[in-house]
Amino acid sequence: MKRIITFGTFDVFHVGHVNILKRARDLGDQLIVGISSDALNYSKKQRYPIYSQEDRVEIISSLRFVDEVFIEESLEKKLDYIKNNQADVLVMGDDWEGKFDWVKTQCDVVYLPRTPSISTTEIIEIVRKIK
Repeated sequence: MKRIITFGTFDVFHVGHVNILKRARDLGDQLIVGISSDALNYSKKQRYPIYSQEDRVEIISSLRFVDEVFIEESLEKKLDYIKNNQADVLVMGDDWEGKFDWVKTQCDVVYLPRTPSISTTEIIEIVRKIK
């Protein structure tokens, strides 16, 4: 059985999220998703997500192609999360190309192209301008 792991914030859920998660799942038998905690997201982006981590876990858990979900508390624990979940492949968006090659001693790493012309940041900016 091939276990795939991926990570993300998955805030303001959109078709780009669906696409990358489906493609990640197609690479194996089980998909495990680490969702950035609210605190981790703030430390990365200097803003809290629109949706709470509990809501984001509920959204991602409800997808039929996602098998397990957990909260990612720290970027420094990526290798621990991979080992603890016995992942065979780490999947990330190609905007992270090369940044996770250091885990290749533990598992394969695949960078998938992002869906063009859609991002959570852009959606949030558009909504802010409408107000």
